[in-house]
Amino acid sequence: MSNEQPTSGVNLSSGLPSTVLPDESVEVRHGLAQAADADDPRVAIAAVAARSPRSLAAWAALAEASESVMDRYAAARVGYHRGLDALRANGWRGSGYVRWAAPSNHGFLRCLLALQRAAAEIGELDEAERCALFLAQLDPSGVPSEFGAIAPVGA
Repeated sequence: MSNEQPTSGVNLSSGLPSTVLPDESVEVRHGLAQAADADDPRVAIAAVAARSPRSLAAWAALAEASESVMDRYAAARVGYHRGLDALRANGWRGSGYVRWAAPSNHGFLRCLLALQRAAAEIGELDEAERCALFLAQLDPSGVPSEFGAIAPVGA
């Protein structure tokens, strides 16, 4: 009789798993780069989002480019929910890391950050707090400086 333990499909690695989303398409990246130089970048970004409604980078860019807080909130919320769908499609099961270190995760994380900021701005403090906590759980190293510090809830 062998002393070997049976193997199983259980991963006994230490720590939580990390999820990395796929890269944005060349078309989306090109469209967003061109939008930055457009006469009205917000309109150009919206056109990219309309052509590629699953693009998290497009929704994040639209939220960041919008002047109206409600437009920022709406675009960020759409991107956040599209992002949850994308995370689940890529193996995320409701826990684990989604780190800023992976550039392909930026679209989702930027949407969540924009949602946190817009929610705070319109007085949805409980939602802003949940978003801030979720960001910290997804990547405990925090928001990189190039994306700005998370606005204090209630500010």
